[in-house]
Amino acid sequence: MMRQAWIDTKDVMAVVQQCALAGVSRATFYAQQRPGPIDESDLMISCLIDEEYTRHPFYGSRKMVIFLNKKGHSVNRKRVQRLMREMGLAGMAPGPNTSRPHPEHKVYPYLLRGVDVVRTNQVWSTDITYIRLAGGFAYLVAIIDWYSRQVLSWRISNSMEAVFCVECLEDALRNHGKPEIFNSDQGSQFTSETFTGVLKREGIVISMDGRGRAFDNIFVERLWRSVKHEDIYLKGYASMADLRIGLAKYFTFYNFERPHQSLGQRTPGVVYRTAVGGGAVIVEKFGRAEEENPIPLRSTGFSSKKEAKSESKTKTGQRRPAAEEIECAA
Repeated sequence: MMRQAWIDTKDVMAVVQQCALAGVSRATFYAQQRPGPIDESDLMISCLIDEEYTRHPFYGSRKMVIFLNKKGHSVNRKRVQRLMREMGLAGMAPGPNTSRPHPEHKVYPYLLRGVDVVRTNQVWSTDITYIRLAGGFAYLVAIIDWYSRQVLSWRISNSMEAVFCVECLEDALRNHGKPEIFNSDQGSQFTSETFTGVLKREGIVISMDGRGRAFDNIFVERLWRSVKHEDIYLKGYASMADLRIGLAKYFTFYNFERPHQSLGQRTPGVVYRTAVGGGAVIVEKFGRAEEENPIPLRSTGFSSKKEAKSESKTKTGQRRPAAEEIECAA
């Protein structure tokens, strides 16, 4: 017990490293943690926020206050902000402070915009979501393969510590090999040295969502919507043990029985095993007007507007209408 008292969850050093230095098992340390008393009113409001956020993930604290007031719950924005922060929720829309990584952790650029995912284990992705229980809440982390949408590994925890994310990653690597690129958000769990160190050790390229980019990790967001509407809200799990058993059954169903529309009604498990019928791409819909486009434009054959403009000028310096303008005039 004395060595367990040495471990401080608020210290800059990760709990997994503190446990190793103190010679204490992580399981033993977390088993001794006693959750504080749960405010029943906060729990009820959190459940309402969770359901509405799953339906409308672009809702921030302001819209959530309006929603709750319409439901007859008089709450102020500070309370909603606190509850959403505890659940790890933020409106999926551009805005200030939507993602707050640890100030000392390195943030990596997003590498997947416009990339065609054409094979299994080319890109893996991860995220954390809030899971409500009858007497509290938990957090779920999962890793999926972008090409097949298969859930490769998952873990649940009653805290947002990085350790359960690292365990999930190690499990996926152990059972499925390794990807070329691994994508996550900028949360402190994924920017921590403990987590990124595993990726660097395996020689995996690290990619992270841009701030305010709602669709950079859309495949995991869609998974969360399916998990909650098809299992969590229907079952109403009472405890962590019940949740663990229920999610094990659901993810088996999701991977090997549930047909996936974007996969031609195949299951993720079949697509992952055969490496046929999958694929993914994140399309940049709102890029800069003058940004270079590596893919030739269908209307002109040029790779950018700048190139099209320069080519449209005659040898005498007079400007000739570009292909797009000729089509419009016609």
